[in-house]
Amino acid sequence: MAGEKKSRAKAEQVKGKVKEAAGRAVGNERLEAEGRAEQAKGDARQAKEKAKDVFKH
Repeated sequence: MAGEKKSRAKAEQVKGKVKEAAGRAVGNERLEAEGRAEQAKGDARQAKEKAKDVFKH
């Protein structure tokens, strides 16, 4: 379960990076902003999972 959530967080980060790069490449500020937002969401999810791990051990 935790591994699934960690991989989802990583996938969001990667998807965000791709969106941001694509937006930058074509000059689409909205797409670039969406990419940054997805990365932030992935970062937050990953931090949450790391915090859970700390309290489990």
